[in-house]
Amino acid sequence: MKISPSLEVNKEKLKKIFSSDDVVFADYSMKGRAITAVFVDSLTDRKQLSLSVVEPLKKEKKCPAAQKASTLIPLAGSSLIPTIEDAENEVLAGKTIILFDKSPFALSVDVKKFDSRAIAEPPTSTVVKGPREGFTENIKTNLSLVRRRIKSKYLKVENFKAGRYTQTDISLVYLDSIAEDSLVKKVREKIKKIDIDGIPDSSYVAKIITDHKTSVFKQTGGTEKPDILCAKLLEGRVGIIVDGSPIVITAPYVLFEDFQSAEDYYQNNYRSNMARIIRLASLAIAVMLPAAFVSAQLFHLQVIPLNFLLTIVNSIKGIPLSPSFEMFFTLLIFEILNEASVRMPKYVGMALSIVGALVLGDTAVRAGIVSTPTILIMALSGICLYTVPELVDSMSFLRLVYLLIAGSMGAYGLILVTVFITIYLTSMENFDVPFLAPFAPMVKEDFKDSFYMTFVPNMINRPLTFKPKDKVRMKCDE
Repeated sequence: MKISPSLEVNKEKLKKIFSSDDVVFADYSMKGRAITAVFVDSLTDRKQLSLSVVEPLKKEKKCPAAQKASTLIPLAGSSLIPTIEDAENEVLAGKTIILFDKSPFALSVDVKKFDSRAIAEPPTSTVVKGPREGFTENIKTNLSLVRRRIKSKYLKVENFKAGRYTQTDISLVYLDSIAEDSLVKKVREKIKKIDIDGIPDSSYVAKIITDHKTSVFKQTGGTEKPDILCAKLLEGRVGIIVDGSPIVITAPYVLFEDFQSAEDYYQNNYRSNMARIIRLASLAIAVMLPAAFVSAQLFHLQVIPLNFLLTIVNSIKGIPLSPSFEMFFTLLIFEILNEASVRMPKYVGMALSIVGALVLGDTAVRAGIVSTPTILIMALSGICLYTVPELVDSMSFLRLVYLLIAGSMGAYGLILVTVFITIYLTSMENFDVPFLAPFAPMVKEDFKDSFYMTFVPNMINRPLTFKPKDKVRMKCDE
């Protein structure tokens, strides 16, 4: 529906569309022409509207139509609007629409006012060495953080909108000279196909664009730090920035990237390699130790050292629960404490988790409900689980699966589950990249930055796993 030359007709049409008290229709009487500014009160800087739009038009001997008025207003991003539908979209995006009497166009001006959180270090990605900046909920701020680090003409940004009601801004960022064309095309098409009523957070986008939507394992990466995103872009991956979320999606995702930390690249190599080994070992302990302990108690007592066996036998005297149910009960209490500490206010949650664990654990042992070794095993498993926080959700579920199988089938069940999970992970791909790369299939050139990390000067090529156009990262003197 085109903009009418009649100001009153246009006002009535827009009033019927919005019919909301926070949408303001401000009338101004200019020399020779009446105008009306239409804007959302909470999203508009009225002072800037007056100084940058109304005052310049008042200075004219005769108020011009929209076409000439656009040249008089000292604001970037001003544009002519030919239809009522375009005017509606601009107002909802936070811009101000200027309606002119006797003009077939309206004028869109950008005098938005948004309050946003200051740039700060992300609570989940703290480092001792390295950048401390983190993304915010403002997409423009996040894009500026990326642009500040990658000053290249090859850095491309593609903008989209998704969500029938929220009209959320989404930006696809990648390095055109490095990222594979087929990867960019596939991600772009998946974003365009998003059809949902609203997108409150980037996790919605991550779940919609994945190939394996029901998998217990996450399918996309995520980061709150600009330095990590830029490092992944330089590898040939893409980033998806969603307005309203501080977490930027990265793709393709491989499982072993969660064993890496940004700080690994900023500190001594030997320390970094030791940290990666600790993370891997901790995750194995977290997932399999409770199940292995139950399996040994029920089916394989002969594998337990004699002194330790005597300790276990003495500690389980009078315990009414079976080993498997005892461990399951302890796991349930641990998860309840964890959930309560997360949902409670910060300082109350910390006190609750510490006091709750000490009091409940000690009371349960004294009451003869659970044994001391069971409490020790579960506590160790819980601590080890959080050495790789990105995998907590999926590994918590796997820990439960291993525990249930161990209670019924023993070590043979553990081996069976491990084989099944390995086959399943080997068959998975994300955006045509194997989930277990660079180990399945084997890409020896990428081993230099996997479970161990070689020295940065030796990382001459980019990871071949992501099929970058430009494979050479560093040029060395012959």
